[in-house]
Amino acid sequence: MTSHPADLTRSPAAVAAARNATLLVFTVNGFAFASWMSRVPDVKDMLGLTPGQLSLLLLALSVGSLCGLPVAGRVAHRIGAANTVRLGGAVSLPGILLAGVAVEAHAAIPLVMLPLFLVGLGFGTWDVAQNLEGSIVEQALGRAIMPWFHAGFSGGTVIGALLGALITWLEVPVGLHIGAAAVLSAAGMWWVTRSFLPAYDEGGTEAVDVTRRARSPWLEPRTLLIGVMVLAAAFTEGTANDWMAVAFVDGHGTSNAMGVVALSVFLVFMTAGRILGTGLLDRFGRVAVLRVLFATAIVGCALVVFGPPWLAFVGVAVWGVGASLGFPVGMSAASDDPARAAVRLSVVSTIGYGAFLMGPPLIGFLGDHVGVLDAMLAVGVVSLLAIAVVPAAKPLKETTAATAE
Repeated sequence: MTSHPADLTRSPAAVAAARNATLLVFTVNGFAFASWMSRVPDVKDMLGLTPGQLSLLLLALSVGSLCGLPVAGRVAHRIGAANTVRLGGAVSLPGILLAGVAVEAHAAIPLVMLPLFLVGLGFGTWDVAQNLEGSIVEQALGRAIMPWFHAGFSGGTVIGALLGALITWLEVPVGLHIGAAAVLSAAGMWWVTRSFLPAYDEGGTEAVDVTRRARSPWLEPRTLLIGVMVLAAAFTEGTANDWMAVAFVDGHGTSNAMGVVALSVFLVFMTAGRILGTGLLDRFGRVAVLRVLFATAIVGCALVVFGPPWLAFVGVAVWGVGASLGFPVGMSAASDDPARAAVRLSVVSTIGYGAFLMGPPLIGFLGDHVGVLDAMLAVGVVSLLAIAVVPAAKPLKETTAATAE
């Protein structure tokens, strides 16, 4: 058996250190992102923005991400996951700092949009690289662990949001808060990436040449189907993040505070599903677990829309569990072949994150016609699509064995 340079670093201690480092880098990513998002209401007030102008401002983030995602895989394949995370941080974190300065200076909207574009560009690059490292660790461990990393991201967003709420209450200036969060995130990101594992023949000439000669991942049916599944998962998760509180207030007549409670219930159960679901994946396999979970999301969505308020809260919890594993397992499925993992992750991430771009406007458009609560039924429709394409996530070794038989 041929030994590769990457094999020499895969001692149990190195793998454990890389696992912890990857969990932390996901957490730092979530913390940095939530630190900015927690001050969006203040940004709106300070710049005197209308809802439409605020949407335009935030669109710069999404556009930046969609520009970074398609190229991040090839960058990571050439310079490695650790250096690509650092590159993403070197673009996004100064972008956050500059955005905070621009807001404090009451700059014109385009002058705030430019650094936010950099934030999205850097975070998109960072995201592909951290998922690549997560897949490397997962394969080194020989068991499903990617959902834990995504739970770490969720935990980071909760920490960033809660700290942001406290800092807002203390009336700390936006620029000071965002600047401090950017500096802390940069230090943490740089420190933990030192323990990353290298990928298979990372940056080697042979691997780069193989990638260049191979068919574009945009032409691979399996990769595209996994991307569709991840898009459905992102839509299921993102719709709840953006609209759950509004749906409870407008549709069920609850108070604003109870709307926030509904969103919190969703986040808690989604995070719990990611932490506890890894054992189910190891025992029953990706396809069976994902089919059950997407069906669970449909049930939860129906309870939220059609149930009375008390049952709708149960539905939120069910929905959260159903939305927990689709996205991280899609990242694992895209990475089954280590030599092609980086470029396939770029494709799947680009397709998946399209849901975060198109999801909120779609629900808003439907909500104008049928109400936000009924518009949430779109999640059920998209989850049916996900169930149909879930077999694409079957591990490549199983697929190859089945073909050989």
